[in-house]
Amino acid sequence: MSRRVWLYAVTISIGLWIAATGAGGILSDSTAEWPVNVWCWGIFSAIFVKAEKKERIEMLTVVALATPMELFFSEVWLIYEYQRGFMPLFVPAGHYFLFDLGRRVATKISDIMAIISLLPIVPLVMYGIYSGSDTSSLVLLMLVLGFTKWGPQPRLYVVMTWAALVMEIWGTHLGNWTWASEVPWTGLTVWNPPLLVGSFYCFGDLLVNLFVAKFDTQPLDLHDNIEIFEF
Repeated sequence: MSRRVWLYAVTISIGLWIAATGAGGILSDSTAEWPVNVWCWGIFSAIFVKAEKKERIEMLTVVALATPMELFFSEVWLIYEYQRGFMPLFVPAGHYFLFDLGRRVATKISDIMAIISLLPIVPLVMYGIYSGSDTSSLVLLMLVLGFTKWGPQPRLYVVMTWAALVMEIWGTHLGNWTWASEVPWTGLTVWNPPLLVGSFYCFGDLLVNLFVAKFDTQPLDLHDNIEIFEF
């Protein structure tokens, strides 16, 4: 994997730990998120300065889409709540890190491998429905399958399904955020975190792909901007 992938993985995993625990109690609760905010936006800015036009458009698009979506989900829909009540400043930058990480990993797998990797999720979805503990999972699975079947970057959506789940398990374990056991307005139940929380990321990535395509005449390609932007 590229250095960029490792940078993202370390930033997300350690950053969430620092923000949730104040680096194991070294930082006060009121200052715990600030080192992560500064680090994430510093990395984001460094990448932005080095990037060419297309990646800059992607970066700005991710932030522009992720920020209002996060605020809607957490402040209006109330499907999850952040540890300190409001979205941390590092979250929008973190969305780009996860998007770019997923795109880079997706270049390493085949289409058939991507589809096969979804199979272990199916029995878990069935269990959630049978037990009544996650009745929303079937809807979210249908969304992931739809994105994978008809979206422009199927491997990306599958990778994001797993990458988002790993990140969400870590974040909810640490207490960075907590998902409601019932999805407001729907009557559906959900695990903490949802098994297929990646469907939200797939939707966001699809919007980014479509928006960026309006500014670029080349076909969408997972390999775009992968090699030339390495540190």
